[in-house]
Amino acid sequence: MNKKELFENIKRKKTFLCVGLDTDLKKIPPHLLKEADPVFAFNRAIIDATAAYCIAFKPNLAFYESEGLKGWHALEKTVGYIKTTYPDQFIIADAKRGDIGNTSYMYARTFYNIMNADALTIAPYMGEDSVTPFLSYEGKWVILLALTSNRGANDFQLTEGVPGERLFEKVLRISQKWGTDENMMYVVGATQGQLFEAVRRVVPDHFLLVPGVGAQGGSLTDVCRYGMNDVCGLIVNSSRAIIYADSSEQFATKAGEAASEVQKEMEQILSVNGII
Repeated sequence: MNKKELFENIKRKKTFLCVGLDTDLKKIPPHLLKEADPVFAFNRAIIDATAAYCIAFKPNLAFYESEGLKGWHALEKTVGYIKTTYPDQFIIADAKRGDIGNTSYMYARTFYNIMNADALTIAPYMGEDSVTPFLSYEGKWVILLALTSNRGANDFQLTEGVPGERLFEKVLRISQKWGTDENMMYVVGATQGQLFEAVRRVVPDHFLLVPGVGAQGGSLTDVCRYGMNDVCGLIVNSSRAIIYADSSEQFATKAGEAASEVQKEMEQILSVNGII
């Protein structure tokens, strides 16, 4: 999916919501544990309930890898189900990979060829040769970690090197030499608020993947005020607040309702900003 197609989906569906599939066996409704594949059963129900209100799904790899082969099989079935049933959805593998040389090429093959994800989150701190192997795949996206939502982001990302330039700004500036706004996005946490202005000064045209809205307390209003551009430029993720909105047999219905509420808010923001 290219940038134009992604923007067309946003306008058509009037949303820029990404639903995070952080599926934890300890949190899914107990009645699903009787299923042959509880993780996939949960994911399929969540996907069916929320697909009308989002433009992307983001499985977090840690939740699947922690279950060994069963987890990987559930992930493969989940991605395959989305590709077959909702082919307009953008699939982000949230794996935060990043290594040098042949290792990166193997990671890229895993997620782009085997899994058939549209995008992969990458840690950029080993430099250019750890990122460029992921950029060699036509039609696929790299999403670099830039400014994250967690408290520990202050340890490194906000520290200054040359006067006036913080580390996250250096990552944004230098990485633009590796890719373009047609194949590279950046992770910027929703809790960073007005710092989105600093991000946009360096990367005005790139899409940003924004986690941290919902359970982590990020403000959708602030994200859009400081981070939205003329093609929206935002993919805002919500995981727990949607997928765990309810733990009864009505969990999927409640997840759909939670996603619908976010979509309505996003529709209003898109309208006010003249995007739809």
